[in-house]
Amino acid sequence: MTDVRDLTVAQVMSRILVAVTPEESPLLAWEIMRRADVHHLPVVDAGGRLQGVITREDLTAHWSGGPIEQSHVHVHTLVSEHRCPHTTLEARLADVATAMLAAGVDAIPVLGESARLVGMVTATDMLRAVAGEIPERREPPELMTGMFRLVPVLPPVPTR
Repeated sequence: MTDVRDLTVAQVMSRILVAVTPEESPLLAWEIMRRADVHHLPVVDAGGRLQGVITREDLTAHWSGGPIEQSHVHVHTLVSEHRCPHTTLEARLADVATAMLAAGVDAIPVLGESARLVGMVTATDMLRAVAGEIPERREPPELMTGMFRLVPVLPPVPTR
C-alpha cells in the first residue's frame, strides 16, 4: 500500500481549470468563480504562464464601488500584492502540504514546462487522496480562459 505522503502531485491534482487573464475585471472573476463553483482562480497570460492565483477572499477584500467601478479594474493588481507558491508534477504530496501550511494557502498551482499552468492542488484534492479517492484515469490538463465576457449594461439616461 502506498503512503499518501509519497503520492506525486500529478496523481492527485485537479487537471481541468478555469482561469482569467491579467486584464480581466474582478467582476468577471467573481462571476466565473460563482458559475464554475471554484474558490481559486489562476491568472494566466496569453501563453498560459501563471501570474498568480486570486481567491474569493481577495476579491471581497478589494471590492469597492459597484459593477461599473469593478469593470474598470484589472485582476493583475490583486495578484501583484502577494507571492504565489507553486509546485511541479513530480513533487511529493507531503512536500506540497508542507508548502501550503507554510504559506497559509489552501491551493497551490502546478507548473509544467516553460512555467505553464498544468493543474492545481487544493485542500479538497488532498482530502480525496487521504480518503483513497485517487483517479485511475488521468485526463490531459485543460485550461479554460475567456469562457464568457461580462459587460455592464447601464440604464438609459433620461432626457429632459
